[in-house]
Amino acid sequence: MVQRRQRQIIVTIGLIFITLIFGAQAGAEPDWWAKVDPFLLAQMQARPETDANVPIEFLVTMAVQADLSAAAELEGKLTKGTFVYEQLTAVAQQTQAPLLAQLNDMGVADVRPFWITNMVWVRSDWDTLATVAQRSDVAKLYANPQIALDVLPPDAATGLRTDAVNTIEWNISKIGADAVWELGYTGQGVVIGGQDTGYDWDHPALKNQYRGWDGSTADHNYNWHDAIHSDAVTIYCFPDSEFPCDGYSGSHGTHTMGTMVGNDLAPTADSWPEAAQNAIGVAPGAQWIGCRNMNSLGNGTPTSYTECYEWFVAPYPLGGNPMTDGDPNKAPHVINNSWGCPPSEGCAPDSLETVVNNVRAAGIVTVHSAGNMTNADCNTITDPAATYPASFTVGATDFNDNIASFSERGPSTFDGGLKPDISAPGVNIRSTVRNGLYGVNQGTSMAAPHVAGLVALLISANPSLAGDVDAIEAILRDTAVPRTSAQGCGGDGPTDVPNHVYGYGRIQAFEAILTQFPIKLYLPFSVSE
Repeated sequence: MVQRRQRQIIVTIGLIFITLIFGAQAGAEPDWWAKVDPFLLAQMQARPETDANVPIEFLVTMAVQADLSAAAELEGKLTKGTFVYEQLTAVAQQTQAPLLAQLNDMGVADVRPFWITNMVWVRSDWDTLATVAQRSDVAKLYANPQIALDVLPPDAATGLRTDAVNTIEWNISKIGADAVWELGYTGQGVVIGGQDTGYDWDHPALKNQYRGWDGSTADHNYNWHDAIHSDAVTIYCFPDSEFPCDGYSGSHGTHTMGTMVGNDLAPTADSWPEAAQNAIGVAPGAQWIGCRNMNSLGNGTPTSYTECYEWFVAPYPLGGNPMTDGDPNKAPHVINNSWGCPPSEGCAPDSLETVVNNVRAAGIVTVHSAGNMTNADCNTITDPAATYPASFTVGATDFNDNIASFSERGPSTFDGGLKPDISAPGVNIRSTVRNGLYGVNQGTSMAAPHVAGLVALLISANPSLAGDVDAIEAILRDTAVPRTSAQGCGGDGPTDVPNHVYGYGRIQAFEAILTQFPIKLYLPFSVSE
């Protein structure tokens, strides 16, 4: 995180330098420069003339974007998802054709159209960028930088712990998930999506829950997508992998999925899931599907994040056409996003907003980690997509329900709104790691999966909630254990709930599920508060 702040200072100085140099030439800037994101413009101006033909990646956002406002009035997740897919693909196909034709005529081969937002990825030279920017049907051009995974230093976690605990992990009991299992709700009938560094799909605690596994054979079509098309490290995960894999040495993605669904006891066994040796997942009865959005070094790009989002709204088979082969019926109910896209590394603050808005319009809950920083202060939730109103953003708490020192605080630097929305355990969380092992890690990346798992429990208790993102988020907020802070972020008072440190408080699964019963149940066990 310190390195991130240093990069932000460097970028800021570069932009100031460009302003000073070109500001002296009043009126000299071409009109189309206004369409180019400042970070991309800085890259352009910093390049010496000798590098003018060196390929550069950029994202072309079209002026016409689909109107999805009618989706809010539709009933049911599949109805919403189908409407969103049909509207977005139709607008993309209708409006991108002239641009794609021009790029083809110019001999530009590295092109990838998107529909989740009306956008085209291009890899070409600066002359191509200038030509594209002058088109009247183009609204904005963004950079497509490599973004480093936001992880805490190694000494901030207790590392590998392979021993089976023969009990339910503290974080699972803390939010009352095990009490929900006693009611018969384990996430059954619900699909959780995760986009991360990938997943060790045949890990003993994850394999039974993978939607592509039927107990004897695996079918990865519609259940796995790899948005990493080139990778410097290929020991565990080759680019365009046709099966789920986690290429990152820290097992980041595998760890997050374990917290959502992990359990190493067969569902047919007596006393499942609480009798497992490794009861690590909030919703062990849910199924999961995955998309790799970060390479083996933990680096992602705005396009890899966008590609995963697009695939989740309408999954398509391996090698399929995103525009024509997508199936909204195979979309997940909730997506966990334990990653960030910092502006300090070239991710424009608004570059992913339309994408997240459109995922939400499709009736999918999109959960995001708030971000990590040593001794986090106020106004540190700066990285998309955690900053957006449409994202359900999660801070991290410890065993005593205190906010973790590293958990970034609000308000959102995007619009000044409330962030985080809610909090969940994120300190010393034991979960799955590669090669069938288990390890302990911490961060808001570990907190967000608890919320995704709770969404699955809630929908399993009341399937009619599927697709109703507003209702689901309201239940989680209303049933959270209130937590207050004297830090004063965003002008919060010491007794204010919600606040910009905890949001509405720490999630409470048992109370959330009780809201779905007309008569409150009284059971012979207590739930941690």
